[in-house]
Amino acid sequence: MSNDMLTLEEVCALLDKTPSTIKRYARENLLSSVQENNQLLFPAEEVHRYLEFSKKLGR
Repeated sequence: MSNDMLTLEEVCALLDKTPSTIKRYARENLLSSVQENNQLLFPAEEVHRYLEFSKKLGR
């Protein structure tokens, strides 16, 4: 398992969503996140898995 983390901006670009949407996903535990040095970070592996899942759903 990789320890690569993505910033909020990187996740927004990958998923084509707004920062407020990605923050909501984090609050609702749709995406795991950690707060580090006042920055929200997301596990890259999980973001890519979410992206593949959403493509299968056609979203």
